[in-house]
Amino acid sequence: MPSTILAAFDDSPQATAALRHALSTYDDASIRVLYVNDPRQWAGSDGIDGIFSAEKAFERSQEAANEIIAAATEIAAEYDVEITTAIEVGTVAETIITYAEDHDIDHVVLGSHGRRGFRRFLLGSVAQRVVRRSPGSVTVIRERTPTAE
Repeated sequence: MPSTILAAFDDSPQATAALRHALSTYDDASIRVLYVNDPRQWAGSDGIDGIFSAEKAFERSQEAANEIIAAATEIAAEYDVEITTAIEVGTVAETIITYAEDHDIDHVVLGSHGRRGFRRFLLGSVAQRVVRRSPGSVTVIRERTPTAE
């Protein structure tokens, strides 16, 4: 039975490199791409007349999430690979781990850090938590996006 690979994707250079790694390395596997829409990132959204609107912030974040997933689909098309995509709302590391558990993921591939403000300098606190708690093996990609093959 082919394995199921989860590529956590946020459109950062590291996540793009991780997705490209998964697509080029696991050619006989089922590839799932997950974007986590983290509510903690919505707080900076401007609202109507300067007033924060959770509903508007969520709508904007979902639009951005759909664009990010579309980018992942375009990258997969470069490799002629069909992927399964998902957008989940939650904190990033915990959502990746829960998704991996709930979907019988055999292997997780993710970037060493994504684009999460100052947290990106902590050698990917998200990556560290996923490595420690993932139900399966994890590959962490550190390099920048390679060119398409």
